[in-house]
Formats: sequence, structure tokens, C-alpha cells
Amino acid sequence: MNTGNQGESKDRKPVNTATVRLSPDRSGDTAAIGAALAAQGIDARQFTVLRRSLDARRRPAVMELVVGLDIGEVPVERGDWQNVSGAQSVIVVGSGPAGLYCALRLIELGLRPIVVERGKEVRARRRDLVQLIREGTVNPDSNYCFGEGGAGTFSDGKLVTRSKSPYRDFFMKTLVTFGADPDILVE
Repeated sequence: MNTGNQGESKDRKPVNTATVRLSPDRSGDTAAIGAALAAQGIDARQFTVLRRSLDARRRPAVMELVVGLDIGEVPVERGDWQNVSGAQSVIVVGSGPAGLYCALRLIELGLRPIVVERGKEVRARRRDLVQLIREGTVNPDSNYCFGEGGAGTFSDGKLVTRSKSPYRDFFMKTLVTFGADPDILVE
């Protein structure tokens, strides 16, 4: 059985998926996952855990696993990025998640993004946020919403990880490509 992190592949797609609910201590046990699949009448010789989430609404808490069947581990691949220093320029307003992804997409298309941001970089924003929290003084150009990384820089990630957007997986895989822990693709 293959139980690695799942990426996207142009050649292979999951044939099918199944949902398995196990106790948290058994959720990483490939034999337990295989037995739970067999109990559902699924003959899974090979599977990959695609999603893992904790359901603590009832006692005892359980882990819910979405399992891709008949697929192997597929690595996360870098995009098709090139040197665009001499290419046509395109202005991108804002360095929040949308602006940064827009810039990345422009590079993939062979264009040179110039990102314009009203706020400060992350380190300087932290000082302004401390001032906001301690003194209640709002800097209109550097706060939770304005500055490098946009509002997402200081969030806990719920807006992205709970999203039903078809771009969610692309977003998460891009974060892994740039150094995020690959477990975010599953957890």
C-alpha cells in the first residue's frame, strides 16, 4: 500500500475515493486504513490518503480520511517559471494572496509583474500592529489589511483550508513548492 502525500498529475488521476473514519491513534496505520476500506467492501491494494481531518464534535473524537484508490504518490512540481526581466511589464496592485498569485501567473505567461503595495513589509507591519493592539492607533497604510501579504499574513488559515474553491489544491501545492510542510496537503 502506498500512503504518501498527494499532488496533482497530468497523467494519473484518482480512480475513486473513499471516506474512512478511525480513532486518531489508528489514522496513520496503513493496515487499519486497509481494513476499514475492506469493511466497506473496497479491495484497495494501493491507496493514498488525500485528506485527513479531526472530527471532535462527538465523543470519542475520530479522524476522517479521504482516501484515493488505485493511485500512487505523485510529487508536487514547480510551475513553468522563466526569467522575465526583459519581458513586457504588467502592474499588479496589492501584494496580498490575489496579487501574489497574479504575479506568479504572469511570470508563467512570460510577462514581468511589477507589484505595487500601499503598505509596509511584514516586519514593519508587526510594529504597527503592536501599536494598534497596545495603543489603539491605526496606521491607515500598515495594519491587518494593508501591507506585504495582505490580510492573510496574520490570519490562521481558516479561509483557505475550509474553502470549497476548485483552486484550493493549486494554492496549497504552491505553498509546498515554496517551502511549506507537505503535510498541509493532507492535514
